[in-house]
Amino acid sequence: MKPVFHITNAMTDDLSRIDQAKGFLDATKLSEEWIGAMERRALVREAHFTTHIEGSQLTLDQAERLLSGEKLPEVNPEDERELRNYLDAFDFVKQYVIGGAPITERMVLEIHRRLVAGVRGGSASPGEYREKQNYVINSATRQVIYTPPPAAEVPELMRGLVDWLNAVSEIHPVLKSGVAQFQLVHIHPFRDGNGRTSRLLSTLCLYRAGYDFKRLFTISEFYDRDRPAFYRAIQNVRGQNMDMTGWLEYFTRGLATQLIEVKDRGRRVIQAGLIAKKHGLTARQQVVVSFLLEHGEAYFADLEAACPDIPRRTLQRDIQGLVTAGVLEVKGATNSMRYTLKDGLL
Repeated sequence: MKPVFHITNAMTDDLSRIDQAKGFLDATKLSEEWIGAMERRALVREAHFTTHIEGSQLTLDQAERLLSGEKLPEVNPEDERELRNYLDAFDFVKQYVIGGAPITERMVLEIHRRLVAGVRGGSASPGEYREKQNYVINSATRQVIYTPPPAAEVPELMRGLVDWLNAVSEIHPVLKSGVAQFQLVHIHPFRDGNGRTSRLLSTLCLYRAGYDFKRLFTISEFYDRDRPAFYRAIQNVRGQNMDMTGWLEYFTRGLATQLIEVKDRGRRVIQAGLIAKKHGLTARQQVVVSFLLEHGEAYFADLEAACPDIPRRTLQRDIQGLVTAGVLEVKGATNSMRYTLKDGLL
């Protein structure tokens, strides 16, 4: 396997942003409590968006509630199973990285098995390469948009991919991860679940190279925001004689976009901590400050929704305390009152 692509200015800029985000997250002292909460948030969101791309009808709110332990009898059991399967597969990947073992076909097969086990009546043949020709169909027109390699070629193509991933290379680890994602989708080695497997394999490649970003990013969220653009980026490789440049530009832009959001969120947490220390705020008041740092201004109902565990009257007292301390200012009339942070708090 020898991927074809060239490094563009856009790619270089995004790789620089990605490395800056990595440096920030590696060097900055963020509270373990915050990192743990954000890691759980990212995992739930990735589980939701990677399955949503493939047709799950769950909303993000439903996914969050299910994974927090709620029972939602109205949701499709298949969608819930796919969501929970992702958590199982992700845990396998995390433990695999900790173990330091090389990428193998058996490992890829195990990722697939965990992702599709018990879903759609087992029709995806969990953990097994396909034995028949399959096709990628346009869901709207029902036309075939891609015919993958014959089933007989899959084992050899997968061996080539695994060998290439394990070989020492001067290719930037982020680009290597992007190539892995595209190549698995291109081979389409499984009857179903190829997209989910490719995205998790890509994540594994990043983690193994030290680009785990404290597991705070959700790349599938970027793809799901504009699915047609995601599919075009993949399909255009085939229209460009297998030149992956366009796909890798898209891939690095997506990862940079998500990591800039994580970096900004981390900076806001640091700012909130500094404001809390300077003004002697409680932990509850710091939550309010963090929310306003992210959103700029908020109605009381917004703050109430952001602090579901704080009783209404307690939250009102906390907010009034922030106003009295000169941390918040009030805008608008009584029936449209909004809160913002005052300038010059730091």
